[in-house]
Amino acid sequence: MENLPPWTIPLIIALALFGAGAVIFRKLRETKSNSVDGRLATFAERSRNQTESNERGMSALASRVDSMVNRGQKGSDLARDLAQADLKLTVTEFIMMKFGSVILFALFGVFLGRANFLAVVACGVVGAIIGFIVPDKVVSFKQASRLKAFNNQLGDTVGLLANSLRSGYSLLQSMDLVSREAPPPISVEFRRVVQEVGLGLSLEDGMNNLLRRVPSDDLDLMVSAINIQAEVGGNLAEILDTIAHTIRERVRIKGQIRVLTSQARYSGYVVTLLPIAIAIIITLLNPEYMAPLMSFGLPPENWCCMPVCSAMMMIAGFFAIKSIVNIEV
Repeated sequence: MENLPPWTIPLIIALALFGAGAVIFRKLRETKSNSVDGRLATFAERSRNQTESNERGMSALASRVDSMVNRGQKGSDLARDLAQADLKLTVTEFIMMKFGSVILFALFGVFLGRANFLAVVACGVVGAIIGFIVPDKVVSFKQASRLKAFNNQLGDTVGLLANSLRSGYSLLQSMDLVSREAPPPISVEFRRVVQEVGLGLSLEDGMNNLLRRVPSDDLDLMVSAINIQAEVGGNLAEILDTIAHTIRERVRIKGQIRVLTSQARYSGYVVTLLPIAIAIIITLLNPEYMAPLMSFGLPPENWCCMPVCSAMMMIAGFFAIKSIVNIEV
């Protein structure tokens, strides 16, 4: 054991965790396929005994994990976030991907800190934390991108609704026209509203569900106007024209602000990511050169405070720049 490299034990633990995650993910996929087979058994006229045997063959661990994940407020919130990001993943699949991300980033951190044992532990822990955060950030990025695309299309869509109402269409027929003519993501969301109303849901509830799926302030303005007009009456086409003009102006002003603040935003990205990228490259090329930064001991040998303080200052600077350029319209 003394002749082994210092990163051998963390690597073995990480591989064992990765193997356990792969087994659990496979069992969950088998559970999902078995449940689909069970639902299709009626239409395929399969024997009841075969269906029951498939159900008995499902993993008890997979069923327990599915029930635990899908039960509770946290699971429903995660399912809503995945739907808003337009990611075709279940909550269980996302959690398994998050588990795999933790393992992969931890392995990469172990590889970076292979110069000594303390560096292996520190880099592995930091890598695991980053791997835990990255999937959530990807979902947030997809949510923001989809919301931005929806808001950019909303002004023209509201104008199309107003013109359709003037031509004699009902509001539901106008929404069906938007679902067929508009590009995604707005066509997908309006198609879902039309389908929900066709299945018996009221138009007000369908619009509220749309607002719940797409948390847009501009959409909230349109939904509120439609709900109020349904109660008190009025010319909905003129109301929608006014709302469309307001939305277009807001999108235009946001675009101008984004252009004017682009230099400061990208300066924050460069200031934050450039030192990290240089440190990673130097560590890959010469790990012994960066090893003293991960040393623990009494001053002046205790160099570990340098990367910690540097990381804290870079994070503080990034959020300071972000708060400056974040201008609400």
